[in-house]
Amino acid sequence: MPDVSLWTIVFLLVAAFSAGWIDAVVGGGGLIQLPAMLLGLPNASPAQILSTNKISSLFGTTTSAITFGVKVKPDRRTVLPLAGLAAVGAAGGALVATQIPMAWFKPIVLVLLIGVAIYTWVKPDLGSATVLRFDGRSHYVAAGLVGLLIGFYDGAVGPGTGSFLIFALVGLMGYNFLRASAKAKIANVATNLGAILVFAAHGAPLWRLGLIMGLANMLGGLLGARTAVARGSRFVRVIFLVVVSALILRLGYDVFWPR
Repeated sequence: MPDVSLWTIVFLLVAAFSAGWIDAVVGGGGLIQLPAMLLGLPNASPAQILSTNKISSLFGTTTSAITFGVKVKPDRRTVLPLAGLAAVGAAGGALVATQIPMAWFKPIVLVLLIGVAIYTWVKPDLGSATVLRFDGRSHYVAAGLVGLLIGFYDGAVGPGTGSFLIFALVGLMGYNFLRASAKAKIANVATNLGAILVFAAHGAPLWRLGLIMGLANMLGGLLGARTAVARGSRFVRVIFLVVVSALILRLGYDVFWPR
């Protein structure tokens, strides 16, 4: 692990806790944790940053997935293709992560996020109730495709994965925001595992730092999941819009004012 000061570790722990809370509610915790790691670990390689971020995030997503699983009880027949193909997609994305210029992705993601925000804003009833749009096999095929495509994106790029998962489950499949969040957390556990396996094979993760940050992320995830369950779909929708707006501002800055 690179030499870091006590204050840097404290800074990263606070960022990990905050990211865990946001990730549990609507996804997008990487908006906080990843930039914090870039600031706190300027000498680490991109692969070390990305893989260590995944290790930390795994703790929070697992904790919130368990909390949602107990309290919301997501449908296992939908979760299995969603999470299984999400792990496959994430592993594939991680394999090509170092070969695809980030500059190709950011403008596309920015446009997608703006579309997501506008669509969610102009449809206030979106995600307020579960009205499934597919039946039988079509439903499970749609869940698998959502997992595969967004899993690949998470392995290759990452920012906003949880938000994209929730929006796809709400906008495409017809779940309410709370049930979509529950399924998205389980899928996010799978994408983190898939990416970590690939990164670990290349010796990239900073394991000790990732485990320490993971404990803070886990506490944030536990609190966030409990808050989401207690406050319901309307609360999740509001936080979703706030996080997506922040992602738009961050990616917009990177696209129009590159370093």
